[in-house]
Amino acid sequence: MTTLRSVLSPLPPAPDSPAVALLLHGFGSHEHDLPGIARWLPAGLPWASLRAPLEMGYGAAAWFPLSPDGAMDQDAIAAGTDAVWDWVDAHLGARTSIVPVGFSQGGLMALQLLRTRPDRVAAPVVLAGFVPVEPQAADATLAATRPAVFWGRGDADPVIWPDALARTRDFLAAHATAETHVYPGLGHSITEEEMEDVRAFLEAQLRP
Repeated sequence: MTTLRSVLSPLPPAPDSPAVALLLHGFGSHEHDLPGIARWLPAGLPWASLRAPLEMGYGAAAWFPLSPDGAMDQDAIAAGTDAVWDWVDAHLGARTSIVPVGFSQGGLMALQLLRTRPDRVAAPVVLAGFVPVEPQAADATLAATRPAVFWGRGDADPVIWPDALARTRDFLAAHATAETHVYPGLGHSITEEEMEDVRAFLEAQLRP
């Protein structure tokens, strides 16, 4: 079992927390990258920012390797997904809902959590993220239940390839009730405007 390093919210997640946000950084980043967006999470929602398991040197990490042509190895993606679930199972109770918030490669991981154990996932947030080519274990369940997903991206993003965007658009149309936001002029980044939209989405979806 892989034990991931993490940064926790001031009021840390507990085994009896009803819901916990997981902040999932992008390729070549680290667990200290996304806690700055935590102020847009709903009040009282504890969070954990996880470090990806693949060490790249110089403080950087990744959830799985990337090749220059955009190819992704499904076994490596599955290993990264399993590492997140290992952390969840070790630190959170069986009834805790996971609210994944991922940027770029971390956005793919947010959807991977939904696509592998949808019963544990609520309101995933995908920021400049995408989906891999291969189908996943719970895709048929998602096609039937159509859970809410937030997908935000910039229309000037030079990093996410057009085929990955098209694939993600098609996947969400067939498997989710997606709230999609495209921000004019935004590159491969996150803005306050986008996070205000994320806040509104999460408050609506997580309302008791």
